[in-house]
Amino acid sequence: MNLHAVRAIYRFEMARTWRTLMQSIVSPVVSTSLYFVVFGAAIGSRIPEVGGISYGAFIVPGLIMLSLLTQSISNASFGIYFPKFTGTIYELLSAPVSYLEIVFANVGAAATKSIIVGLIILATAGLFVPLRIDHPLWMLAFLVLTSVTFSLVGFIIGIWADGFEKLQVVPLLIVTPLAFLGGTFYSIDMLPPPWQQIALFNPVVYLVSGCRWSFYGQADVSLALSLGMTLAFLALSLAIVAWILKTGYRLKT
Repeated sequence: MNLHAVRAIYRFEMARTWRTLMQSIVSPVVSTSLYFVVFGAAIGSRIPEVGGISYGAFIVPGLIMLSLLTQSISNASFGIYFPKFTGTIYELLSAPVSYLEIVFANVGAAATKSIIVGLIILATAGLFVPLRIDHPLWMLAFLVLTSVTFSLVGFIIGIWADGFEKLQVVPLLIVTPLAFLGGTFYSIDMLPPPWQQIALFNPVVYLVSGCRWSFYGQADVSLALSLGMTLAFLALSLAIVAWILKTGYRLKT
């Protein structure tokens, strides 16, 4: 692997983050903080505790996952689509850099940005509610796995999209609804029995549940199932990216 090329692309993508600090870091943190304040104040007054945890603290892992999902997809999709839009991707493809190295650098940069945002949100939440993290290593593991997985999803969307409007289709119509219905602001145990079973078909449930377990030792599903489903989704994303690299789908045209 050409580590010099990977490092150069990675540093370029990270440099773009610092040039657009308000959009890349400040905006998602402020938006998520507003979710925290509004939902914590409006619903927290009616639901003081969930499973012995104050409602404000209960929603923190879900808000972190919500931010990671949206930011990972946004960063990775824009990072690969914008060179396609401007035509500079042909310079990259003609350089002695393999497709694998391009994916590795772009996905790595997108995941890094998302993890930074997630950690800032975690620190910000600590100013509002008392937090505890029972399993910090597991928390970091879920942060990394989620960021990498959805950065791969974002890369796929960026390759597939042929217009800026298509970059928003999947996040707005699929990912965001799944995140809101995936236990971000509630436990699926609070749902009626039929909806509890339906909720288990939502992959975001397993991400949020695993992250919440790492904080409080409580989860809607077992840790093994959360981890297994997360790894399965990661494997699926890797398989699709591998197919794109093998066929050159929308890269060679």
